[in-house]
Amino acid sequence: MPEATMPAPRRSLAAQLLSYAIVGLASNLAGYLVYLLITHLGLGPKITMTVLYAVGAGIGFWGNRNLTFAHQESGLAVGVRYLLAHGCGYLINFALLYLLVDRWGWAHQIAQGLAIFVVAGFLFVSFKFFVFPGVNRSGAQTP
Repeated sequence: MPEATMPAPRRSLAAQLLSYAIVGLASNLAGYLVYLLITHLGLGPKITMTVLYAVGAGIGFWGNRNLTFAHQESGLAVGVRYLLAHGCGYLINFALLYLLVDRWGWAHQIAQGLAIFVVAGFLFVSFKFFVFPGVNRSGAQTP
């Protein structure tokens, strides 16, 4: 009888938050500096955010899957869930820029800085419970 494959041990919530914060701070700081440069050169805030969001989401998949959540699932389903979470995150980011900049007149630099933190909080919860959920030995999902 073949041996059952045991899933990798899950990381604690504190370890996940710390890893997520480190990965997020590094990637978002770099992305925000590029955002400031590109908007300073004349490209609009929402177009710049759209391009950088797509690039950051693509890079973040590897870091969050492997470093933050130690997720072992393979296949299309995890990628689809990741895209859905980021689609919602993008809409939140876009809505915040529209509301804060276009409607309320905030400086786009401040609005985008705030949006980074709002979207990061949303994405952490989405990643933990929807995109990269834990799996126990019986194969059932755990928080």
